[in-house]
Amino acid sequence: MVEPMVEPIDVAVLTMNSAAKLRECLESVYLNVPVNRLIVVDGYSTDATKSIIEAFQRQYGNVIFIQEKGTRATARQTAIKLAKTEWFMFVDSDVVLSRNWFAEAEKLVDEHVGAIWGIEIWSVLKGKKILSLFERVTLNIFKWRGGTHDMLVRRKTVEDIEIPFQLHTYEDAYIKSWIGKKGFKVLGVYEPYCIHFRADSVWTAKKHVELLVSDLKFALHRPLLLLPYGFYSAVVTYQIVINKFKRDK
Repeated sequence: MVEPMVEPIDVAVLTMNSAAKLRECLESVYLNVPVNRLIVVDGYSTDATKSIIEAFQRQYGNVIFIQEKGTRATARQTAIKLAKTEWFMFVDSDVVLSRNWFAEAEKLVDEHVGAIWGIEIWSVLKGKKILSLFERVTLNIFKWRGGTHDMLVRRKTVEDIEIPFQLHTYEDAYIKSWIGKKGFKVLGVYEPYCIHFRADSVWTAKKHVELLVSDLKFALHRPLLLLPYGFYSAVVTYQIVINKFKRDK
């Protein structure tokens, strides 16, 4: 049975020198989600992040801005503790939500659903065939890896969670597993979705190797992820080559 949702909802965004896409990200949030409060947990950014947040506070008057030193795990923990609405949402600071994000997600809510994650689509992807393959691979990875790029969460499923401090990455996998152990479904869906504008540093050989090593360590205990991560690696490598070609022209 479809479960009516209480509106509006708290939205949590983690920031750390996130100015590049933050304004566009937050505009998409306020346009496509009924926001009760915007909860921003910042890692003491040194760029224009704080001034962008202050501008949204002046416009909407419902922003909570917290600065703390820690890991992504502790930042998500802080955001969860601050959320007060029955449902709340995580949105990464470098994504842009699809049109009518909340309205599309709300259609999927029933008493068995604990969270809904809209698929992330990398902004650099071009062509229907590669996009279609990427989407299938990404949803397959989500089943094991989780994701919080744009995730709607039933608050009672995580209100007692204690995310291990050291999980600066893979804290999203921990959250997904926690909700599942509570007996709720965590849906990964094609619609709604978000466009992920990954940082320029991701499209470098050095950063690619760092991320690949981290992913492979995770995948070693989950062999079914080796092929999907290999596909991701091929996409990133191709983009690195294309970027270098453009710079050298």
